[in-house]
Amino acid sequence: MQRRTWLAIVTLSAAAWALPAAAADEAPDALVKRISSEVLTAVKADPAIQAGDINRIVNLVDTRIMPNVNFTRMTASAVGRFWRQATPEQQQKLQDEFKTLLVRTYSGALGEVKDQTLSFKPLRMQPADTEVVVRSEVRGKGEPIQLDYRLEKSPGGWKIYDINVLGVWLVETYRTQFAQEISAKGIDGLITSLAQRNKANSARS
Repeated sequence: MQRRTWLAIVTLSAAAWALPAAAADEAPDALVKRISSEVLTAVKADPAIQAGDINRIVNLVDTRIMPNVNFTRMTASAVGRFWRQATPEQQQKLQDEFKTLLVRTYSGALGEVKDQTLSFKPLRMQPADTEVVVRSEVRGKGEPIQLDYRLEKSPGGWKIYDINVLGVWLVETYRTQFAQEISAKGIDGLITSLAQRNKANSARS
């Protein structure tokens, strides 16, 4: 699950490397298709990304991915009801550690991006909708990998805030883990736990 989840994130993020932020009037499925259509070429063209170069990946996320992702909402949803109890400083630390966790934990799966292709399903959307799900599949050797995106409409265009791999939403998976950590150790305890995991992942990279 973890490696495939990161593969989903890579499918979104690697393509955005050479792309500008989404236009405000770009449709949600067009946004995902535009980015995803470039991903395989982008990954194959960069041996460093394929090898899981952490610095390259972090730079990629910071400079090209965040404009197309509502990471604040993603983190808040993962933390759940405890988010409102967190101070602004704690919220920022949670965002920073959560992003680092995603990048470092799943970077090893980058080398798996080889011969995959993408197939998109028709978008089910009404003109007044402000939240939608764009559904797709990653096809390669073996069974297709279900890959869906939740997006919300913002003043700056559509933003991604959750990813579904094989029927499991990323945010929901972490919400359960984070709730257990917070119940046992509080918000600062979760921040400390995330920082420790990130440090351990960094030492192994």
